[in-house]
Amino acid sequence: MKIRFDNRYVAPLFITCILLVGHLFYGFLESYERTALAIGAAIVTEIVLGRIFFGKWLNLASAYITGISVGILIRSPAFWPYALCSVVSVMSKYVLRAKDRHLWNPSNFGICALLLLAPETVAVLSVQWGNFIWPMLVIWILGSIIIWRAKRFHISFTYVVSFFLFAFMRSWITGHPWRAEVAPITGPMYQLFVFFMVTDPKTTVRSKTWQCVVVFFVAFVEMLLRLNQVIYAPLYALFVVGPTAMLIENWLESRRPVTAQESPAA
Repeated sequence: MKIRFDNRYVAPLFITCILLVGHLFYGFLESYERTALAIGAAIVTEIVLGRIFFGKWLNLASAYITGISVGILIRSPAFWPYALCSVVSVMSKYVLRAKDRHLWNPSNFGICALLLLAPETVAVLSVQWGNFIWPMLVIWILGSIIIWRAKRFHISFTYVVSFFLFAFMRSWITGHPWRAEVAPITGPMYQLFVFFMVTDPKTTVRSKTWQCVVVFFVAFVEMLLRLNQVIYAPLYALFVVGPTAMLIENWLESRRPVTAQESPAA
């Protein structure tokens, strides 16, 4: 009997790999308990809202990715931000929608919401992979293979190239060493951002060309925010650019003439 592995579980396994490697070698988790709380809150919220809105039990892979992302990225001495961030993140999928699609990547929305509403209590992971390049290379190679299989590699590739382009531009404008401007992309936060947030199929425009254009603008807005000393610039850039692109796409589709093939049958 041939055993087939459900591709929906590839991303959760990969993000778990990031967590295990990062915490084993660099201890970047605040605590196991806080991460478990974030995951549990996301899963419970998904189960409850799935039953309320759709009347069925949903696959929990997405909720797990949201919860573990929150558990990795959020930094707080308290427990409640982990639970609240996961709940807000998952709820955003059900509440903030247009044309039956949610507008924000869930963890991006929840994290940005807490950073804006509780900046004295909540921060975001900012550690790097240290002076050893091999953990970063392993994660980037595995992540590239996974998103290649998912046909999303062009999005991550465009963002990374754009980031380097704008990093050198920032270095030229500010006079900072180029290595200092490039360094952030070597951190684990960027692994989650590049492989999960900007490539989220539910919150990206449909055209491959425009997917590349959108992430280019995400990198551009990130550069502008960094030049203005805005902390957590990539998260805020995606928070602004991603939903804007989705709404523009919806508006353009609404103005497209309906062809005979697309019109409902009489």
